[in-house]
Amino acid sequence: MPRLSEVSAMAAQGEAVCSALRGQVEKLGLSIGDEPVWAAATFEETTDPFSQEVSVVAYWRGGQRFGKATFFPDGRVFAEYQVLLPHPANGDSYVDSVQIWGRPQQLRGEAVIADYLK
Repeated sequence: MPRLSEVSAMAAQGEAVCSALRGQVEKLGLSIGDEPVWAAATFEETTDPFSQEVSVVAYWRGGQRFGKATFFPDGRVFAEYQVLLPHPANGDSYVDSVQIWGRPQQLRGEAVIADYLK
């Protein structure tokens, strides 16, 4: 588990990640309310087996949706959060999740669209 000081120092980045995830959903004309909420995340550290660099991973579990954000030592972030809502323009598909990546001041992202099984 990362130190509390590390998690506190990440709060601004974490809020930016949460906002960017919601923004990706809103681009589709959908809403997941105020999810994800940074304060609801749990944290752990993970070590890359090749580089031995330690990243902090935030998880959102136990609510309606699951999400995960990895904060790499060089400042990059990759996050994914479940949406699980019907696609607003394609009745044969749903929005599985949204992803964002990059540095907190320049996050890019996209939706992961899946087809319903027939």
